[in-house]
Amino acid sequence: MSSRTVIRGGLVITASDEIHADVLIEDGRIAALAATGTPAAEAFGAERVIDATGKYVIPGGVDAHTHMELPFGGTFASDTFETGTRAAAWGGTTTIVDFAVQSVGHTLREGLDTWHAKAEGNCAIDYAFHMIVSDVNDETLKEMDLLIEEGVTSFKQFMAYPGVFYSDDGQILRAMQRSAENGGLIMMHAENGIAIDVLVEQALARGETDPRYHGEVRKALLEAEATHRAIRLAQVAGAPLYVVHVSAMEAVAELARARDEGLNVFGETCPQYLFLSTDNLAEPDFEGAKYVCSTPLRPKEHQAKLWQGLRTNDLQVVSTDHCPFCFVGQKELGRGDFSKIPNGLPGVENRMDLLHQAVVDGHISRRRWIEIACATPARMFGLYPKKGTIAPGADADVVIYDPHAEQVMSAETHHMNVDYSAYEGRRTTGRVETVLSRGEPVITERAYTGHAGHGVYTPRSTCQYLN
Repeated sequence: MSSRTVIRGGLVITASDEIHADVLIEDGRIAALAATGTPAAEAFGAERVIDATGKYVIPGGVDAHTHMELPFGGTFASDTFETGTRAAAWGGTTTIVDFAVQSVGHTLREGLDTWHAKAEGNCAIDYAFHMIVSDVNDETLKEMDLLIEEGVTSFKQFMAYPGVFYSDDGQILRAMQRSAENGGLIMMHAENGIAIDVLVEQALARGETDPRYHGEVRKALLEAEATHRAIRLAQVAGAPLYVVHVSAMEAVAELARARDEGLNVFGETCPQYLFLSTDNLAEPDFEGAKYVCSTPLRPKEHQAKLWQGLRTNDLQVVSTDHCPFCFVGQKELGRGDFSKIPNGLPGVENRMDLLHQAVVDGHISRRRWIEIACATPARMFGLYPKKGTIAPGADADVVIYDPHAEQVMSAETHHMNVDYSAYEGRRTTGRVETVLSRGEPVITERAYTGHAGHGVYTPRSTCQYLN
């Protein structure tokens, strides 16, 4: 038995078009778009009709940077794949790409199998994986080829966190050389972790222990220096590079310069860097710990350069780096020593709404909103046009979005498994009303109608921006 749905009367917005159209869905995929009011929708004979009059009809968001159940600093990210993907759906995101972790001394395969076991049967929406490479050796390099064949086509390395995830320049170069051969994409956490550790030690010795010092020791220049170094190593290797969670204007300048030189270099930023700042890190009574993440929040003047980078396409993607830790019992591990505060913010539920607020505020256009939140992440990580657009043949991952509804972001009302909101009290215009994942309603008129296990693992092709 085939199942058919029609979404009627809405404004369909993709990265390339805005069109008043009815969306015809059959067996979990987009069957056709028909001009509103034409007989096509009637003739389709749908069992389910959704009225989207006065609403936007947009592709489900693709969040290409999440960390569900990530072990970090002696604790675990507080969202499971079940709670995290449910919250993502509430926020209009229908695909996440999470990071499987290779631990030092273990294989990529062991890390990937562990993450498959965490996610399988638990997700409300579809998911895919990147691979964190913590231990570059001859076996690891061979395994990279095998993972690409399985649809894990991107590999993250860290210039930060010595003793945990850190890779030195030689290890980075070897992985980049391998990705130049096998078509993989290296994702880089670009901060000079060796230098930062010196500054951390010196700050603590001076008695500077509050959360705000987390931002002061992780200097913008050390993000820019690492970004520059990563770009040049990728250039030597002849490999593409994707720099994650760019927060500093000096790092944006390095990316812009490389792209002007014609290099295959890409950049991602996150809502926390666009909407929050060091003012939050400096909140009294240890409240600043809620905002500790790496790269850190920057002074407000960096925000304008990040928005500019998104408009000029020197930054291409907005992901969340969703990595929540509860304030009580987790962030508090760093009382008296900022270096022990688990690094990460909750945000998977807030991204689409915050970026719509950016449309309302005039930072970006509606189509650019869809481009940076849906289409480009799907293309960057080999999911397009299955994900990231509304077009015949695409998965019916569709959001009915009310652009006029107002909401106040709060831990009282969000669905992430964390005891605070990084955006507590923030008023935004625009709200998710209904969400379909492969044609099945996950959110129906502001009620959760999905279930754990609906979401399936989605293998990816290689980056679609490369020749």
